[in-house]
Amino acid sequence: MKAKDILGRRGEDLAAGYLELQGMRIIDRNWRCTDGEIDIVALDGDSLVVAEVKTRTSLSYGHPFEAVGVSKLARLHRLAAAWCRDHELRMPLRRVDVIAVVDDGVGDPVVEHLKGVG
Repeated sequence: MKAKDILGRRGEDLAAGYLELQGMRIIDRNWRCTDGEIDIVALDGDSLVVAEVKTRTSLSYGHPFEAVGVSKLARLHRLAAAWCRDHELRMPLRRVDVIAVVDDGVGDPVVEHLKGVG
C-alpha cells in the first residue's frame, strides 16, 4: 500500500471515530459506484450524512477544506442520492459534511468538521 493510501485510510479512521464521538452512527464506508466514492455515510439523528474526508500531513499546500470545490460538492450530492437509491432508502434529510484531518505523524492529529457544506 502506498504512503498516500495509508495516510488517507488513517484520516478516514480518525474521521469516523470523531463522528462517532459526536453521536453519529457510521453505516457505510468507502461506498463506490460508477460516479465516484463516498468516504463515510453516517446517521446524525434523522439526517443522512455523506462525509468527505481530506487528510494532509501539513498545511504547506493549503488547508484540506480547500480541496473540496463546487464540482466535488455537486458530485457528493449526486453520490448521496445514488447511495439512497442503491440502498432503497428514502432519506429526504441528507447533508454533505467535510472533515479535514492534518496528521504530521508526530503530534496529535487535528480533526475539523464542516457540517452542511454546499
